[in-house]
Amino acid sequence: MDTSLLAHRAGAIINAEADELRPALNGFLLFVCLFAGYFMLRPIRESMGISAGVENLQWLFTATFLVMLAAVPLFAWLSAHVPRLHFVDWVYGFFCTNLLLFAALFLGEESPWLARVFYVWISVYNLFVVSVAWSLMADVFDSAQAKRLFAFIAAGASVGGLSGPALSALLIGPLGESGLMLLAAVLLGAAMWFKRQLMRWRERGGAGRPDAAPSESPRRPLPGNPFSGMTAVLKSPYLLGICGFVVLLATVSTFLYFEQARVVAEHFPDREAQVRVFGIIDFVVQAGALLCQLFITGRLAQRLGVGVLLAMVPLVMCAGFIGVIFAPSFGLIAALMIVRRIGEYAFVRPGREMLFAPLDAESKYKAKNFIDTVVYRAGDAISAWAKSALDALSQGAGMAALVGALCALLWGLLGWRLGERADRRASLSAARQNPA
Repeated sequence: MDTSLLAHRAGAIINAEADELRPALNGFLLFVCLFAGYFMLRPIRESMGISAGVENLQWLFTATFLVMLAAVPLFAWLSAHVPRLHFVDWVYGFFCTNLLLFAALFLGEESPWLARVFYVWISVYNLFVVSVAWSLMADVFDSAQAKRLFAFIAAGASVGGLSGPALSALLIGPLGESGLMLLAAVLLGAAMWFKRQLMRWRERGGAGRPDAAPSESPRRPLPGNPFSGMTAVLKSPYLLGICGFVVLLATVSTFLYFEQARVVAEHFPDREAQVRVFGIIDFVVQAGALLCQLFITGRLAQRLGVGVLLAMVPLVMCAGFIGVIFAPSFGLIAALMIVRRIGEYAFVRPGREMLFAPLDAESKYKAKNFIDTVVYRAGDAISAWAKSALDALSQGAGMAALVGALCALLWGLLGWRLGERADRRASLSAARQNPA
């Protein structure tokens, strides 16, 4: 069969135009590498969190937030001194070095403090590498391309999420934990190669092409100081709205995460069984998200707008929390956690990244990173302590589920408003580029 016909059919399947197929595949494969590496290590992290005591998880969440708080100014300083063309290489190179260090440490005898440090570090690692990857995508593709392609690119995360646990199960015996960390470092290096391909295409067919909206040169560092991401957020009602959306997302996620950890610890006291349960949940989540990303998300965003992507999952969560009030059980909480995570990967995350596509480069990198890391982990930490307080005040999951339902309802309403504003921004930008 003619290769051009194959390319046309493949483009139609993923909702890409002819010249967008290769960069879309590069973005897809970049996320495959990132998430395969992360999901090889995630079950280890979850079991380490339970081994520290479910009642102590809020301390690990707080430590993660404090590390984020210290790291973000360094991240902003780096972005002010390194051109965007090479910025991702520096960030991923740093985390590659970290993985090599942990690989060496895990060759020795495991200690409780090493487990805690690894839990906090991988929580920081995941948010930083994924946030930077989405900043790159928002920089490479314009708003119209983002609506068409971000769902397919996000599907790479689901493929990586499916392959990561499988690789972990197959290779944990011959390679051990240290070997898996070395393999994760190799995959992070491969992600850097795909990033270079994307930045090359940006100037020809992406957001940097001659007929696109004006954007800052990626060959220059971003202006500002180490706190400019935070100040940009504080000056913008739109970015503050995204902060509120992320805090509510983190609150709903944390309440469910704590309930999941509690019921898994009750039903599966053995660490090996816990890792197996978390692996099964991860597999179901990634398979469901992949199907949605490939066949539903992009077309839904084009036809109904970003607001629908951002509102539908929170409203389902609101209904789910109400169900937990009346019938709390392991099956319902596990099902609700799976639905939430499928919805976040398939609809909420691509929709959330579409909010940044019409913005300037400083918002895409500095402000976005501040929101994705400090604001997100602050929401985690605050909601973790709130969940612990609610558990102390009441017996069972009823009170926490009621608060979770209210937060999910607010999350959905705010998502709808933000999506409508993003669609209006994108329409105005398109009208300026193509005046009648």
